[in-house]
Amino acid sequence: MLGDPRTVRITGDDTAAVFRRADDIDAEQRPQDYRDKPVPEAYVWCNLTSGNGSRALWLLLLPFMVVNLAHWMRPRARRHRGRTVSAYGLLVRLTGLTLTVVLVAAACEVSLDLAAWQCAGTRACAQDHSWLRFLSPQLFHHGWWTQPGRRLALAALVPTVLTLLLWFLSHRTWSAYESAQPMPRGSTPEDATRTALGRPGFWYGRRLVARLRAAHTAAGLLTVAAAVGTSAARFDRAPGGPAVLDVLGRVLDALLIAGACSVVWVVARRGRSERRLDCELDETLVRRLPLAALALLVLTLVYAGWSRPSWESAGRLPGDATFGGVVLVQGVLVVALAAVAHVLHRGSPDSRTVLHGLGGPAVAMLACALGGVMTGGVAQRVADWVDGTGGTIAGPPVLLTWQASVIPPLLVVLLVLAGWLAVRTSVRTRRGLAQVRSDYADESEDAARTHQIAATRARAALTDRAPLAVGITSAVTMLLGAGALAGAWATGEVPARAAEGSGAVVDGAAQAAQALGSWLIGFGFILFVTWGRRAYKDLSARRTIGILWDVGTFWPRAAHPFAPPCYAERAVPDLTWRMATWTRVTGGRLVLSGHSQGSVLAAAAAWQLPPAMRGRVALLTYGSPLERLYGRWFPAHFGTDALEGLHREVVCWRNLHRATDPIGGPVRLPGRSGPRVDAPAFKDPLAYGRTALHPLPAPILGHSDYQADPAFEQERDRLLGRLRPGVPAPRSGAAGEDDATDVGGVAVAVDSERQAPPDGPAKGGQGSSGRSSG
Repeated sequence: MLGDPRTVRITGDDTAAVFRRADDIDAEQRPQDYRDKPVPEAYVWCNLTSGNGSRALWLLLLPFMVVNLAHWMRPRARRHRGRTVSAYGLLVRLTGLTLTVVLVAAACEVSLDLAAWQCAGTRACAQDHSWLRFLSPQLFHHGWWTQPGRRLALAALVPTVLTLLLWFLSHRTWSAYESAQPMPRGSTPEDATRTALGRPGFWYGRRLVARLRAAHTAAGLLTVAAAVGTSAARFDRAPGGPAVLDVLGRVLDALLIAGACSVVWVVARRGRSERRLDCELDETLVRRLPLAALALLVLTLVYAGWSRPSWESAGRLPGDATFGGVVLVQGVLVVALAAVAHVLHRGSPDSRTVLHGLGGPAVAMLACALGGVMTGGVAQRVADWVDGTGGTIAGPPVLLTWQASVIPPLLVVLLVLAGWLAVRTSVRTRRGLAQVRSDYADESEDAARTHQIAATRARAALTDRAPLAVGITSAVTMLLGAGALAGAWATGEVPARAAEGSGAVVDGAAQAAQALGSWLIGFGFILFVTWGRRAYKDLSARRTIGILWDVGTFWPRAAHPFAPPCYAERAVPDLTWRMATWTRVTGGRLVLSGHSQGSVLAAAAAWQLPPAMRGRVALLTYGSPLERLYGRWFPAHFGTDALEGLHREVVCWRNLHRATDPIGGPVRLPGRSGPRVDAPAFKDPLAYGRTALHPLPAPILGHSDYQADPAFEQERDRLLGRLRPGVPAPRSGAAGEDDATDVGGVAVAVDSERQAPPDGPAKGGQGSSGRSSG
């Protein structure tokens, strides 16, 4: 990134650091040598998103990350909408809580129901699996572990360990990635920065994450306790059951209900505190709530393990309605979230906001569907593994089979949508041929080359169709999910059996959907595991996952504490501290330059600077998704008002883009601000045919290699020309150089080794320092 193999880390650690060229390490002590050349710096943050092989395990946390995104997709709101905004955040947090319950319930389904209850309780199944024989009452008649309650208590260790592992990972990743405190500042008035990203406490959510971590950990432990305890309590309530155990079971059920209410209260009680740097921690709550849930779980295991010689396991484990109840709650929460989002959007409409403000509810619905598919896929695969084709056990709950059966209809809808987008792309390609000919009017036409350029531009425009695709997918998913829930509750049978006697067409369709759905969910599970295993061993595959995480983990964990860690809570304070201390010590000027996701980090860091320092900063962004993705999907934080405010508060801002770029685009500020920020679209490719400068065919660069275009250097020169007159002179005895920061992002994880930024913002400038990330 610095264009020099000899680099030195000047501050930071192995996770994220600032680098300089070895020749520039003492630039501030030699100001006379840097009057006419820059001092570039590189901020490297790739280890926050790709890093070591353990990052592949983050794939398991994908539903949590998606629901956390829904929290930040809230429509912008006016001040008097405070309660409505709070209601939006509350509904997303509750939706995230249901995802934790679904995950732990799926682990209980696998270990308690399929393994300990059904397979161990069936002689034929237990004989095929030696590791289950000591639990089988038919194979070990006098075995201590053969009673159903003790089998369940032993199997409960699996979901318990899973819950504790999630707690540990959340705590560890917070310490490793998100514990960097922002610069100390006082409280910020509501209208000081036009966006919450400039508030002192935005990038330090320790208190909320700790509260949510405690609540979700307790919820997971209580889910395990409920799966074990309710089954034993149901047996004890039968006529002739032991009275003491019956009373104890009712007491434990009451404690479980009280614990569940406490968890919901903790999740609902407090949201994010952003107006000040909140360093407090609710230590009593954070410690005692999980410990109380763990103690209740231990009591439940002891209760379930009490000797009940007449208790036998048959069929499925009681409690199949759990999955149906959670799915119903998720549907109600998503509908309520959509209603709140609609009220917010109607109160402050913005034509650029995706899905008329319903982007957050749509994404929350997809998070719920993704969690259901992942957990249902695990249950289906484990059931097939332990039972094979013998049909000796009842299998997973009926609802999971119904959910798998709706996957084929959903895929049909997605294929139709993909076909429609392909047709639209083809039409757009044909319409774009004339524009390509106009852009390269001086060249002799090559039909194939013209079509290639027009097709690349048309495919890049598909990004603007993503909201429609997400909206349709979410709506169809909700309808199919509601149908699956209704079918499971109405019939109590899997689709193939429920459709018997309904006619040849309906019966055949149900059997095909059930069989194909089971195969697809199994294939998806195998593909998911294979991808994760490859990412664990292959750095390039892990970098691909890192690219996906660049957007998903930019935002703090406000809705789910078990989501992958937010790298921006480390990167933004890093950049802010570096810029503020450098300008304070040297009195120099600063050009903050960012590519792709790095431009989002650059804007976030600029908002965090004190107003006086923000007035000494210029922005250079290229391939930037600030408006095209963030402004449309996250309007409350990157909407037009926020970007206009950023343009007014920095000295100057220039944004570079291409029509062939599928990620970056213009900022589209209204009025005179738009042309001043957005440069004309760069020509791509640089040469239509073979020329003296390009004797070989010039590639279509798309999202990468902006610095390879001569127009990049020209725009950079103009930026410094606008910056110089308005910046105070350097302090006496200071270096007096500009500090240009070049932050790379989404594409850098792939292209950093072959894409190097130029040596500085401008030839002949009075020094500048660049920071890049890759």
